[in-house]
Amino acid sequence: MTATAFAPVAGTGTLLRLALRRDRIVLPLWILAVGGMVVSGAGSLAALYDTDAARTELARSMTANSSMRSLYGPVFGDSVGGLVAWRFGTFAAVLAAVMSLIVVVRHTREEEETGRQELLSSAVVGRRAPLTAALLTALAANAALALLITAGLATHQGMGGALALGLAVGGTGVLFGTTAAIVAQLTESARLAKGLTVWVLGLAFVLRAAGDAGTEDGGSVPTWLSPIGWAEHVRAFAGERWWVLGLITLAASLQAAVAYTLAGRRDIGMSFLPTRPGPGTGTVATAGGLAWRLQRGGLIGWSAGFLLGGVVFGRMASGAAGIVGGNTQAREIFERMGGQSGLTDAFLATMAGMFGMIAALYTVGAVLRAHGEETSQRAEPLLANAVGRIRWLAGHLLIAFGGSALIMLLAGVGLAAGHGGRLPALLGAVLVQVPAVWTVAGVAVVLYGAVPKATAAGWGVAGVCLALGWIGPALDLPETMLDLSPFGRLPKLPGPAMHWPPVLVLTGLAAGLVTAGLVSFRRRDLLS
Repeated sequence: MTATAFAPVAGTGTLLRLALRRDRIVLPLWILAVGGMVVSGAGSLAALYDTDAARTELARSMTANSSMRSLYGPVFGDSVGGLVAWRFGTFAAVLAAVMSLIVVVRHTREEEETGRQELLSSAVVGRRAPLTAALLTALAANAALALLITAGLATHQGMGGALALGLAVGGTGVLFGTTAAIVAQLTESARLAKGLTVWVLGLAFVLRAAGDAGTEDGGSVPTWLSPIGWAEHVRAFAGERWWVLGLITLAASLQAAVAYTLAGRRDIGMSFLPTRPGPGTGTVATAGGLAWRLQRGGLIGWSAGFLLGGVVFGRMASGAAGIVGGNTQAREIFERMGGQSGLTDAFLATMAGMFGMIAALYTVGAVLRAHGEETSQRAEPLLANAVGRIRWLAGHLLIAFGGSALIMLLAGVGLAAGHGGRLPALLGAVLVQVPAVWTVAGVAVVLYGAVPKATAAGWGVAGVCLALGWIGPALDLPETMLDLSPFGRLPKLPGPAMHWPPVLVLTGLAAGLVTAGLVSFRRRDLLS
């Protein structure tokens, strides 16, 4: 082929190396976290359900429970590998999709939004090279994730099922990476591109959940309309359906072709869905009002998700005893996570803690929205006027910290609605998590204020807390390690009496961290 044929993708190798260099820390963390969750889960499930009878009974009870099917899907196989695919496969696929959409949007639309892509394109860089490099980066990350899952499970669970599960998870990630590539061509904002792709991912999860809740075999139409459902129907360790992987590959290829077609028909920085012009007269009068305008969509989405999640888990709490059955080790894990005041209360306390750890992700993201405004150079014009630095950042922090309290409150309302009562007790169970959420957010504030280039470490702190709280009890980690997370020091409500000292200490610590972050931000230079 002539050099002209390769002109649209000229410079792809250079851009790919640049993308891998920029993501050399974040991507390995994603891969190790998601892959480690799946691989370590095999050991935990093997220890919990160490006989064929125990695994068969678990598979039967989980498949008969519509709430559990909506969350994890039906159990297609009662081997350890089959239980791993059921328990972790769906969530690993979702996390792979999130990783991929972040990567693709970051190296396409975000590069254009900041103006860096225009500078790069002034050199010998083809029109489709940035998109190609972004998709190759996502493909490499998902291939590494699939390899880690396959290698980690093949030794003890069998190569065929391990490969099928790895390819299902990685393939789903690639598929949603191509979805993000299409959305990145349609929108002018990286934030909107991520939001719309997450909305598509959420719709896929809801379709899968609705379909699985309605049928025990997972064969309903809504499940087959969802790419998350396709990953489930690969049926790793349960008579693998290899042809479903072909369906995932075909869908990803078609979406990539659409993205390439759109990329060749627009100018850099432009989109097919231009931003709607605002009113002729300004409607935002304060820094806090601007922060609310920027973050209200995300807060509304998180609020709806926490309320709905509370209802689902509240309904499941009444059947907690049936979920655990007579398995002593499973009961001990729930008690380690949620206290020893009865299995139902332990389950509710566990869910309250999980909501808290997930809320920390929202709060870190809301805090770091200020960093995004600064790096995109939208903050500097505001701060050049009569808007003080502290007042500007405080507007974002108010949304972050107040929003976390709001979504936790709604989670408590949802738990009470699903459980059928006990509103005061369940509100107390979720709200007691807020000081720990604020402490994690306080770390993000300090990083942003003092070391803005290290703000990504805020996600790492939240991720470590989530891993310790979610996987730590199942792995029987020592209490000293679990207590490294602020969530590990909180009282396990509902059930026991309220224990105020750790709550007050964490609240004071969060206040100190926020103060230190504000002082550091006031003294440093803005990013250029």
